Amino acid sequence: MKISVCIICGDEEKNIRRALESSKWADEIVVVDHISKDKTYDIVKEYTDKVYQREWTGFIDQKNYVLSLAKGKWIFSLDSDEEITEDLKNEIMKIINSNNTKDGYYVPRRSFFQGRWINHSGFYPDKQLRLFKRTKAKWGGQRVHEKIEIDGELGILKNDLLHYPFEGNIEEFEQTLNRYSTLQAKNLYDQGKRFNLFLLFARPFFKFLEIYILKMGFLDGIAGFFIARISSHAMFLRYAKLREIEKGFVEK
Repeated sequence: MKISVCIICGDEEKNIRRALESSKWADEIVVVDHISKDKTYDIVKEYTDKVYQREWTGFIDQKNYVLSLAKGKWIFSLDSDEEITEDLKNEIMKIINSNNTKDGYYVPRRSFFQGRWINHSGFYPDKQLRLFKRTKAKWGGQRVHEKIEIDGELGILKNDLLHYPFEGNIEEFEQTLNRYSTLQAKNLYDQGKRFNLFLLFARPFFKFLEIYILKMGFLDGIAGFFIARISSHAMFLRYAKLREIEKGFVEK
């Protein structure tokens, strides 16, 4: 078996079919669902019999678990709100059928937000390490920023992986960044970082400048402004929540 597409998901009935449709070319699709309350599990069963339900144990553990269930020599790790294009599929097939391959490959990811593809704002090319040899990889990292750790040489693919985050709207974007800011605050606390009033004001300000000016978010129109503004607020929340953890207002 040459390639397995691996997906973890939960309550993703709005997105999962698109991801699965784009994966039908693979030798197998392996999905771990963290006990969805919507129709996600039923939709997945239409595409593969290798679907497993499991309580949520965190990004790293869930992704290592689905990896352990796969049989392919190669793995493509796909999120439920992503889509493998025909061009990307063809490039992947060319790679895995070659006699001269590296052990893992980064893929450029292009996101759709506020009715348009985002080409700047730190959202693109957003290279993600998604294609890799199964025996050379494992997931590691932190609570939010999980990453695949590869024992070997890496390359970069040319064709885009398409991404449809936050259902393309501000409310979902804010809710996602709010959740992530909680995990990031806990990461900071675990690293020995403590609340600093200066950083509470400075980091959000510079985050806005970074995204809107340095990463040319202004070229993405009003969507770029929204991304910069909401990301700045998420940075504020990260340090405010660090204070809450430090003071014992919430669990560490």
